[in-house]
Amino acid sequence: MKMWLNCIRQDRVCVHRLRCSSSSSVESSSISYDGLYPGHIQTTPVQKALLAVGSGVAALQNPYRHDMVAVLGETTGHLALTALRDRMRDDPEGYAVLTERPRIRLSTLDLTKMAALPDGSFGREYLRFLEENNVTPDSRADVRFVDDEELAYVMQRYREVHDLLHTLLGMPTNMLGEVAVKWFEAAQTGLPMCALGAALGPLRLNASRLQTLLTSLGPWALRSGRQARCVLSVFYERRWEQNTEELREELRIPPPPASLARRSS
Repeated sequence: MKMWLNCIRQDRVCVHRLRCSSSSSVESSSISYDGLYPGHIQTTPVQKALLAVGSGVAALQNPYRHDMVAVLGETTGHLALTALRDRMRDDPEGYAVLTERPRIRLSTLDLTKMAALPDGSFGREYLRFLEENNVTPDSRADVRFVDDEELAYVMQRYREVHDLLHTLLGMPTNMLGEVAVKWFEAAQTGLPMCALGAALGPLRLNASRLQTLLTSLGPWALRSGRQARCVLSVFYERRWEQNTEELREELRIPPPPASLARRSS
């Protein structure tokens, strides 16, 4: 137990120190971060292992520590990110995403135009999701610990696409909805962080919701994640006007169980 606590303490100290260094000027950051990308923090394999263990334990204790979940994903996801990057390169639309590097932020969204889109369009449904759940795409942390500029963007894209997946899958942000999305993401991306969330998330569900997950929602999410086209290869910014059902069908994502779609908490 002492060893785990020490890992958590060391991890928090390391993250705190690295965050402090990341708040320095642009000129000093270009020296500290080796120029890979803004905000990059170079770490050795040993430091990555320590960060992975410490952030993993902290995330297990409190799944709402999104900073720890982010560190865990970045320090354990190299192989999965490489495979995702290769899938994006092999897809014409995914290659365009990798080339143009779009970002999903409030500053890049035309909210007025999206609000004027017809009901059922992907852009309108995504905006409705943000409004109903009181969430913002700006809450997604920037990548820090991935030692490859292109893979860092893949990880960033994964984070910013997460809420779009909620919209596509018709899942709310309650615990059952989050676990369902995590099961989809685990099957779709192969990221260890997603697999861990998919395995441990059910432990936080009550008996009724656990039964729903295991008998209906979970199998649908896993099946959908396996058979769907790579969701990171979609240039969503060019799809706002597309009908959500048509987009879902194009991506080979079957509709969620009717009784569970957008189920309230």
